[in-house]
Amino acid sequence: MIKKQFILNFLIIFFIFFLDRISKLYILNIAETEGNVDITVNSFLNLILVWNSGIGFGLFQMDQTLTYNLITILIIVINLIIIYLLFQAENFQKILFSMILGGSIGNLYDRIYYSAVPDFIDLNYNGYHWFVFNVADIFITIGIFTLIFSEIFKKKNEV
Repeated sequence: MIKKQFILNFLIIFFIFFLDRISKLYILNIAETEGNVDITVNSFLNLILVWNSGIGFGLFQMDQTLTYNLITILIIVINLIIIYLLFQAENFQKILFSMILGGSIGNLYDRIYYSAVPDFIDLNYNGYHWFVFNVADIFITIGIFTLIFSEIFKKKNEV
């Protein structure tokens, strides 16, 4: 049973990393061949390429190498903590930690390889734009929010 759960978690992590890589390579290929990425999918969704040297959703962008490297090291440490938590978690939580880790590894790969993360999904409504993000960010966000809500409801049921 433990081996089966380990394989499932690994497959989730790998699938999310792979999906993230494919989506980013697709956008980077468009940028390389077209010179830029500016695709209107519909009135709420655009695809544009933004290089994020900060953390999630473009927060804490910086040009300073030392600060960038310290944040990258912090992200590596957080990933190691997530791996530890993954091994300690229960079944449903293991899936959520795997989702977070898959997305985080995808963005960490980009930070190391490109020195920035390519973000490209632009959601907007009536001229108001959300932060530009990528596929990895989607899985990280879903995993974190679902973990938070599952803990809140778990505590409520225990009372």
